[in-house]
Amino acid sequence: MDNFTFYSPTYFVFGKGEENSTGKYVRRFGGTKVLLHYGGGSAIRSGLLDRVKASLTAEGIAFTELGGVRPNPRSGLVYKGIRMCREENVDFVLAVGGGSAIDSSKAIAAGAVYEGDFWDFYQGKLVEHALPIGTVLTIAAAGSEGSPDSVITLEDGMLKRGATGEGFRPKFSILNPELTQTLPPYQTAAGITDIMAHLFERYFTNTKEVEATDRVIEGLLMTMIHEGPRVIADPDNYEARANIMWAGMLAHNNCCGVGRGQDWASHERKL
Repeated sequence: MDNFTFYSPTYFVFGKGEENSTGKYVRRFGGTKVLLHYGGGSAIRSGLLDRVKASLTAEGIAFTELGGVRPNPRSGLVYKGIRMCREENVDFVLAVGGGSAIDSSKAIAAGAVYEGDFWDFYQGKLVEHALPIGTVLTIAAAGSEGSPDSVITLEDGMLKRGATGEGFRPKFSILNPELTQTLPPYQTAAGITDIMAHLFERYFTNTKEVEATDRVIEGLLMTMIHEGPRVIADPDNYEARANIMWAGMLAHNNCCGVGRGQDWASHERKL
């Protein structure tokens, strides 16, 4: 096993109805003015966004909104979010959605406190400082709710690049498996595939004597193999969705990757 450091400070709040406690955790981690960042359709139609807003209001926390995040989040919306944070004195960024909303929120949070172009982080500069970030997760897939990573597409040239750094770790993440029950079967299956890809990229390594993480990865892969068919057959199976959601976080917060070489070539090609 190779030498490593590992730091995972995110506070996870898991279970039914926990989105209603969002405001409490924003306040706990120092937020007083929030940028509420989300995609659109499903978060609005399901009433999730209204529940999150009500929770913020109940705690006396002001917020401003920026919707419109698309899959493979784009730089244009990130620049807009950075401007809003600076102009409106935002001190906390809250993502409501999946990996795209969370990745876009991370880019905004880092860019808002950086004097240069946020894209510097996506060209190799490590993210050390950012506004605090919270998440309310709506799909088990990318694992961004627990990771120090973000992927953004630069619209000038449509360059898709990743950035990393401990400043990207969310302060808290709310994981309610119920929020994933309305996903179409295709999106559920795509999320499971993404989780398995994160595991395989760590599992296939040239590093010797990594039994502990080998066994953890194998256990999570077996969970996907077991729960995948169950959740496709019964989309309202809460227990299956709960296991998938927690496995998605464990697959990508890097507890499975410490002390071992990793090869992300095939995952980047998939992206």
